[in-house]
Amino acid sequence: MAISTPFNAAAAAYGNASRLINQAAKPNTDLQALAAPSGGSFADMLAQQVQGVVDAGKTSDAMAIDMVNGKANVVDMVTALSETEIAIESMVTVRDRVISAYEEIMRMPI
Repeated sequence: MAISTPFNAAAAAYGNASRLINQAAKPNTDLQALAAPSGGSFADMLAQQVQGVVDAGKTSDAMAIDMVNGKANVVDMVTALSETEIAIESMVTVRDRVISAYEEIMRMPI
């Protein structure tokens, strides 16, 4: 069974994928600039980023529900899911590096 996709939808999907790849390669936020204006700590910045991941998950969930109800576009749903996946993978990478740094510090002689 062949899936027929209009050219505009395919072009939009490729454009969205390209945008996601560019955002992953060059993050829009500078971590020092993010923490500097509020004078917050690393924990505050980390909490903001985790909240961003949660918000992305809620957005993709809402988009999936709209897709089931026939109110959303497939391309928009896939884009939202991809953004959530990238956010989660980034957060897992940060977590792994923090744990690795902690373990390295614990191995240091006093």
